[in-house]
Amino acid sequence: MRSPLRKRYREASCGLAAAMTVVLLLTAGCSRTVDHNGHSPSTQHSSGSETAAGYPTLGVDEARARAKAVSSSVYEMIDMRTAKVTEPGPGIAACDEDPDHLYKTAHPWSVYGATEDELRAGFQRLREELPKRGWKIVEYGHEKSEAGSLFLTADSQKERFSVHAVLMVSTPADPHEKDPLLSLNVVSGCWRAPEGTDLGTQY
Repeated sequence: MRSPLRKRYREASCGLAAAMTVVLLLTAGCSRTVDHNGHSPSTQHSSGSETAAGYPTLGVDEARARAKAVSSSVYEMIDMRTAKVTEPGPGIAACDEDPDHLYKTAHPWSVYGATEDELRAGFQRLREELPKRGWKIVEYGHEKSEAGSLFLTADSQKERFSVHAVLMVSTPADPHEKDPLLSLNVVSGCWRAPEGTDLGTQY
């Protein structure tokens, strides 16, 4: 399968930006993975009982729970318990291959309310811990943007999830970041909804 969608987002204010990011993610297609730099998609490990069409069958509530659990694991790796975290939970989006039956989960969230040095340290901890916990870092570097923010993208080797993290702090190109934070997207591959599920009622 192709890796889940990877899309960068910037937050002017944490609460509003989280809601806007959900809209961006839920309106994006998922038949092809395209990251913020236009790189080609990478291959991700596929787990679970595959259907004949190649997608595991999973109920929406269970898919949301799995996405939340993955985000919790990522939060533990960042290890910034005194910082603040945006609250919106995982949402779902239709997959272009079969929007009536296939869907994915998307959980954008941010860590904020900390100093830039604390955010840098949290990002570095995440980078170091991901490979130790069964993740493969497939991208790492500075964004091709005016700010040149540091980012990474990792694919789980155990589950159908990817995580994209962007360190939004002051940089030489943008030395006065007003709202420093660490933004993250935890996105799944496509799931097949159980027979009889009306995905139109689940968004």
